[in-house]
Amino acid sequence: MSPGNKKNLHQSNAPPAAGARLVLDGGAITLQALDQALGGRLEVETTPAGARRLAASHEAVMQLAARGTPAYGINTGFGHLCRKRIAADQLGELQRNLIVSHAVGVGPPAPPDIVRWMMLFKLHALTHGVSGVSPATFECMRRMLNADVLPVVPTQGSLGASGDLAPLAHLVQPLIGLGRVCVDGREEAADAALGRLGIVPVTLGPKEGLALINGTQFMSAYAAAALVRARRLMKAADVIATMSLEAMMGSIRPFDERLNALRPHPGALETAHNVRRLMESSEILPSHADCDRVQDPYSLRCAPQVHGASRDALRHAAEVVEREINSVTDNPVILENDEVINGGLFHGQPLALVLDYLAIALAELASISERRTYLLLSGTAGLPPLLLAETGIHSGFMICQYTAAALVSENKGLCTPASVDSIPTSLGQEDHVSMGARAAVKCLQVLENAETVLAIEQLCAAQALDFRKPLQPGAGPRLAHAELRLHIPHAEADRAYGEDIHASLALLRRQAIVRAVEQGVGALN
Repeated sequence: MSPGNKKNLHQSNAPPAAGARLVLDGGAITLQALDQALGGRLEVETTPAGARRLAASHEAVMQLAARGTPAYGINTGFGHLCRKRIAADQLGELQRNLIVSHAVGVGPPAPPDIVRWMMLFKLHALTHGVSGVSPATFECMRRMLNADVLPVVPTQGSLGASGDLAPLAHLVQPLIGLGRVCVDGREEAADAALGRLGIVPVTLGPKEGLALINGTQFMSAYAAAALVRARRLMKAADVIATMSLEAMMGSIRPFDERLNALRPHPGALETAHNVRRLMESSEILPSHADCDRVQDPYSLRCAPQVHGASRDALRHAAEVVEREINSVTDNPVILENDEVINGGLFHGQPLALVLDYLAIALAELASISERRTYLLLSGTAGLPPLLLAETGIHSGFMICQYTAAALVSENKGLCTPASVDSIPTSLGQEDHVSMGARAAVKCLQVLENAETVLAIEQLCAAQALDFRKPLQPGAGPRLAHAELRLHIPHAEADRAYGEDIHASLALLRRQAIVRAVEQGVGALN
């Protein structure tokens, strides 16, 4: 996906009225490109070379089926039934039944962005030309995605082993006129929606159903979305930390380049560099240069080490996820000379491990943020307790910290690794599974909790900075404070702080604060 193929890209909270045009030309899909597409519709095209690979792969499958030589998933049953031969006149019914029988997911539906990216990643995988799906089936899914006809995909039911069987079965049911879809925010029967749009359901041929539901696209879509948003959150975390550092009259010395070079983890160096740049031109720093406070609490002083460790975890996860979304995760695959090879490309262990790791990294961002919020409310460093000039009749921001603490606690439970579990299935044929789908869903929940916790710190830090006037913080926190105050006023008395939290969260998710800061100080790490 080249930069020239992207236009009209929307952010995560933008209405999906228009979006990105993507050409699946055999190149890699990057997280950077997905960042620009988050929240918007997708228009997908392929190239003549991709179409030729599709056609050749499909023709190879048809020839294999005609020969009658046993080939898993083409003329045999599935899983434990892999030794059961299927008659030639039942091969289409075999594939249809596979989709119908596997669409047994339960639970709340996956968000629209996740479903769009599942479809995108599935189409991208099929263009490698080793799965055997017909051009007609590919085209049906492509037209659905371009029309933003999004299948309803339940979030529970995948073990992350033979790929994401149940979620992908729900994803592809509409291709054969079954299941339900969401169009313009309204759920309806798939056959009705496709009929209205002139999209004709397909009749599956040999191996097509198996190719469509074997794969890690459910886990991959969650992982990609979590990473795109996590990398945005990482910048916001550094900006918000500087707001709290200035509000608490903390020291800049723990961010010294010479100090951090003695333990040169890349993430720590990046965070320390960000903070130094953000704190330039501070009027608050010189005002307490000669104070008797020797060291700040860890939540301020150790930000390079804690934020930096999360940065490094995100970097590792990004390498794995980018590799995954550009891979083939089907089984079996058809290689040169029509050779069919069975393997385990669908196994979700690589994703399961990094999703658990990513969740822990995000939970730590929230954990240290909540501690900084507590400091801001503590009535120390010359700030009023609970960040109101008059308390007693007013509770101030007390319960905002409760909410942050509740979410941090919830994250601790969600961070119990899913990838250490395995329950054998398919009568023992699938005797080790990754549980990566569970890791994926809860990782996104941890991310959303972390976003909210940091939005609460952002709100409280802005309130605290108001009490430092007329002294101005550094260039970064000054710009961040000014942008937030365009939307949320200073609190003189108790009010509906819950509404303020939602407003602060909206600013964080649409990157309004980070953008305002970067316009003034330049791009952050």
